[in-house]
Amino acid sequence: MINIDELTELCSKFNCRISTEALLSDYITFRFGGACRALIDVNSAESIAEIMKYLKANNIKYAVIGRGSNIIASDNGFDGVILHFGSDFSDIAVDGKSITAQSGAMLSAVCKKAQEAGLSGMENLFGIPGTVGGALYMNAGAYNSEMKDIVVSAEYIDADGKICTVRADDMALSYRHSIFSEKECIITSVTMELSEGNPDNIKSAMNECIQKRTSKQPLDFASAGSTFKRPSNNSYASLLIEQCGLKGMSVGDAEVSTKHSGFVINKGNATCNDVLELCEKVKEIVKEKTGYVLELEPVILK
Repeated sequence: MINIDELTELCSKFNCRISTEALLSDYITFRFGGACRALIDVNSAESIAEIMKYLKANNIKYAVIGRGSNIIASDNGFDGVILHFGSDFSDIAVDGKSITAQSGAMLSAVCKKAQEAGLSGMENLFGIPGTVGGALYMNAGAYNSEMKDIVVSAEYIDADGKICTVRADDMALSYRHSIFSEKECIITSVTMELSEGNPDNIKSAMNECIQKRTSKQPLDFASAGSTFKRPSNNSYASLLIEQCGLKGMSVGDAEVSTKHSGFVINKGNATCNDVLELCEKVKEIVKEKTGYVLELEPVILK
């Protein structure tokens, strides 16, 4: 049982905003999802640690959301508390060739900060629609670049509410995976090491990256980005899906994009059930016709 008054009082102590019965459709890029019991805009590692301790002590279910760009939220909502990593927790600091960003900072904002400082190494990550914390959690990447190429350390809060630091070598970073997805913890900040570069050249490379995305991806529609992970021994899930003739396949307003078959999109009024049913159909057909087993890339929040 969630005591909203107690939770509100705790949030007030740390000047954290709290909203009750917030619609998840307002917080995820797929634009569907029911309400959560409460949503807290966190603003510091200390506030996160104390709120996490309270939630665990009272057996209250919780989840972390940044931009919500890699999440599928249930139509029934979330019977717990959402810790929202947004603009209240998005500071970015440059120190020589290093950049440290709080987890709620948009990855694109970190890329711009690097460009302005004449720091190279993040150009291919520009345009990934998520926070830096979420990007490290899943070792996000694009165009042969990944977070593991630039991350040197991160601060996180462990299951006991203790603030800890971990070096990149101990993060088990691999394709769409990190140690943070294996244990109960919350990333609070990320430190990246870049190299010196020409700001104009860096900006040109970032613009080129955006042009590639715009020309190839269905950015006019709501989605969770790439819907399926790259299967082992195969470069692209999208190629398998296209080879099976599944472009344009739909359930309700959920559709396999005709522009890029690796994306399941929301054409307007898709529900979580629409998306999950369509994804299951795609997986079944791909397995039947090719033998490959596709795995969802987004996290299902339920």
